[in-house]
Amino acid sequence: MKKNRWLTLYAVLVFLFLMIPLVIITVTAFGGGSAITFPIDSFSLKWFGNVFTLKSFRRSFLTSLEVAFLATFIALLVGVPAAYALARSGIRGKQLLRSVFLSPTIVPGIVVGFILYQFLILTFRLPVMVSLLAGHFLVTLPYVIRVVGSAMEQFDFSIEEAAWSLGCPKGSAFFKIVLPNVTSGISSAFMLAFINSFNNIPVSMFLTGPGVSTFPATLMNYIEYNYDPTVSAVSVLLMAATVIIMVIVDQTLGIASLAK
Repeated sequence: MKKNRWLTLYAVLVFLFLMIPLVIITVTAFGGGSAITFPIDSFSLKWFGNVFTLKSFRRSFLTSLEVAFLATFIALLVGVPAAYALARSGIRGKQLLRSVFLSPTIVPGIVVGFILYQFLILTFRLPVMVSLLAGHFLVTLPYVIRVVGSAMEQFDFSIEEAAWSLGCPKGSAFFKIVLPNVTSGISSAFMLAFINSFNNIPVSMFLTGPGVSTFPATLMNYIEYNYDPTVSAVSVLLMAATVIIMVIVDQTLGIASLAK
């Protein structure tokens, strides 16, 4: 009993450690003063209005949303079959191959951004949006392969092989049997990849250009000259948007799984 009490206390302390900063940033977003203070002196919603009023915020938010969705979607198209192939194959050096796929998450982001800048923009002179999409695809792919690959490793492939023996084409077996059983992994991979793409700063800072900027880069530039509760309001809106996207993706994939 005493041990359980200490474990409960430990869990509560960890929870508070995680939640207190979120509570503080949420409270400061509703402050009426021109500076971020806690506790707040007065209540106001003007900083939330400021978020939607600033044209640079609106434009860069849509850019980040577009790039994150497209990069994550392409990463799923490439990463899910790759994770399946790795899980099914018995080739030597499979672990080394996995490490190669995960290498972009090991190398510092600023190094990855500089390499992509040299490769995509200086060498091939690709348009900014194409470079951003390619860079964010590289950022998101490792998360897809890692998370979906773990789900694939847990799947009993003898079920798929039984479907083959009963005459089901391999392609159909993959879509009707394998994918519905790893939708939770795909859902987790989508959310993790999307969030990492949307919030990415090092790669985006190197690949943005005139008239094209991601939301985190724009926010960093704003903070450099304006440290007001607009930053807190942005943080609250992003947390809310993340929760909404997670729920939508989870529900969508859950419904798709039941339909199959």
